[in-house]
Amino acid sequence: MHHGQNCMATGRVLVQRGIYEQFIDKLTTKARSLRVGDPVRTDVQIGSLINEHQRDNALRIIEAARQAGATVQAGGHYEGLFLSPTVLSNVTSDNPVFCEEIFGPVAVVTPFATGEDAITLANDTEYGLSMAVISSNLGRELKLGERLHTGLLHINDQTVNDEVVNPFGGVGASGNGTSIGGPANWEAFTHWQWLTIKSEAPAYPI
Repeated sequence: MHHGQNCMATGRVLVQRGIYEQFIDKLTTKARSLRVGDPVRTDVQIGSLINEHQRDNALRIIEAARQAGATVQAGGHYEGLFLSPTVLSNVTSDNPVFCEEIFGPVAVVTPFATGEDAITLANDTEYGLSMAVISSNLGRELKLGERLHTGLLHINDQTVNDEVVNPFGGVGASGNGTSIGGPANWEAFTHWQWLTIKSEAPAYPI
């Protein structure tokens, strides 16, 4: 959505190790099938990045990730402002791409072994706007979700998911450090003030 240029876009995809290779294969196949070009056309799924600076920044991060050991499974190349959908696998938590916001069509995929590992990896960031937990075990998802440092949590749904009538905000370096949206706007964008008014100044005794 928005070719990854969205504050809620999924920056990191954590996948249980038992299905990791299968997930990478399917995601890579999907990424290679996406057509890049004018998004007005119905046969195009990925449009352009906003400017050359953003394109070059995404390419810089992709190259840094590759040099740090990540595998470029798909994409990684561009034409003009159009960056091909990119899948990076074998990304470890010490890879620079693991901690950077890319704002481009790039999937950073990291395996985890246990739920505890997933929580540690997910919380290993200065950001915390939106996260999602996807599993067939709803109870397990809720338990994991309770321990994630995030402003928005989505169970079995994507991270780009909000409504303007509901509070919106993140934790850490994400959002504005509070909640905005809906009735919460009254508190976020106003402050209380005591005001007294008299028609004229009283003659207090001196």
